[in-house]
Amino acid sequence: MRIGIIYTFFVLILTCTSSLTAQISPGDLAEVHSHLEGISNCTKCHTLGAKVTNEKCLECHQEVKSRLMLKKGYHFSPKIRGKECVSCHSDHHGRKFEIVRFNPDKFDHNQTGYILAGAHSKKACKDCHKAENIANIKIREKKFTYLGLTRRCLTCHADYHQQTLPSTCSDCHSNVSFKPATKFDHSATNFPLTGSHQTVGCADCHTVTSKNEVRFQEFANIPHQNCTECHTDVHQNKFGQMCRDCHTTASFNSIMGMSDFNHSRTGFPLENKHAELTCSSCHKRHLTDPLKHEKCTDCHADYHSGEFLKEGVVQSCSYCHSTKGFAGSSYTIERHNEGTFQLKGAHLATPCFVCHKKEEKWSFREIGMNCVDCHNNIHDPFISEKYYPESDCRNCHQETRWASINFDHSVTEFVLSGAHTTQTCRSCHFKNDQNGVEYQVFSELSSHCTSCHQDIHYKQFDLDGKTDCLRCHAGNLWEIPGFDHNKTAFKLEGKHEGLACTKCHKHVRAGESSYLLYKIGETRCEYCH
Repeated sequence: MRIGIIYTFFVLILTCTSSLTAQISPGDLAEVHSHLEGISNCTKCHTLGAKVTNEKCLECHQEVKSRLMLKKGYHFSPKIRGKECVSCHSDHHGRKFEIVRFNPDKFDHNQTGYILAGAHSKKACKDCHKAENIANIKIREKKFTYLGLTRRCLTCHADYHQQTLPSTCSDCHSNVSFKPATKFDHSATNFPLTGSHQTVGCADCHTVTSKNEVRFQEFANIPHQNCTECHTDVHQNKFGQMCRDCHTTASFNSIMGMSDFNHSRTGFPLENKHAELTCSSCHKRHLTDPLKHEKCTDCHADYHSGEFLKEGVVQSCSYCHSTKGFAGSSYTIERHNEGTFQLKGAHLATPCFVCHKKEEKWSFREIGMNCVDCHNNIHDPFISEKYYPESDCRNCHQETRWASINFDHSVTEFVLSGAHTTQTCRSCHFKNDQNGVEYQVFSELSSHCTSCHQDIHYKQFDLDGKTDCLRCHAGNLWEIPGFDHNKTAFKLEGKHEGLACTKCHKHVRAGESSYLLYKIGETRCEYCH
């Protein structure tokens, strides 16, 4: 019986669908939404028991949703953001109803994130918003849309340069007009215009031709390495292709010098820095006047003030320097190690100026051989002279690094043993005063245990005012390897043998701390029992 009722209801629904649709729907959908007609499609836009929501709209309009997620575009502008879609785009008003409609004359394009300025402000919407300017195929296929354009110039404009220049037109052009290219600065290229080049018309170098059957002017890849790529070589290659070796850009009649002259024929070839000099730098009067040039000091002052005299004659600068410049040196570590001070360990990585330019000027002779000539002696006067004669740091430190110590402590009055062999020098010899200021203690450091270690027994085991911890403890981890209680005034016998020490030796308060009382001073039974 229930099956029959359900079947009958289902048949009624099928037979009444058309009439129900007409009664429920407030009107025909617009043409763009016409594919959603029918009661079975209602929930694609409407939420049962609620109004149309933005979420439903954005399920279909992914192109708008993606812009909102990127926080860009008109729909994310302060004016529109947060509004319900249906407040601007309602439907059920008939097939011919325009869901997207607005007054172009009053539309504020600034809300889209792209300000219309210059020539753009005079354009109609349809001049830019057309299918051929939309790269996204899905958006382009829409019958009507204002979406899909990018901010790139070439979205709307043809690439006049045909990919020979970057696509960022605004680097050279303004939004007022493509001509002239007011932002272009020729000095920013690798061929700045100087002299007469400044008055040459652009087309004289950048010729106008045809490329891919359209007008084209070449701006990139213009040969300019040699002057003869633009200028006729009247010398017929007798002096090479670089006119600027002799001429200036002011005029061909302006001669810079004799740069075409083969100076090697004089016996003094011009190399590196010498090749950059003008003739008058050396030839003060006449080019043909003979010059002394056998020694560097014939032209250059002796910067080192006679430090490198050999038999009264200044050695050649080429011993350390080259014609590439006085800055830097060709003096190698191997050559340095042939001298009296060989570079080892960390000295190999030390820049020359650290030792040889301690003051304003470089110095290479008589700069000292001892460590303290370069390094600050932080141990003076804390360490006795007998442990490092002449303040030679190498008696303790290694040249590899300061932290590596090779001092033999057995030569002192305190031989390191046990746990002391694992301690760093700073553990005992560097201390902090009551203000936290670090100070050194070497020769004045006492060898008594309590000089470094706290006497937790509060002088119970003092002899003559000194506590010798080694009487009970071994040198490793404060162990007590074989304390014999029977050598004390109270032998452990019977039940006393198995007792823990703390059963008899109690904690005693000492100010804010406490300690175990070992020297009880009482052996009577009733003292504990």
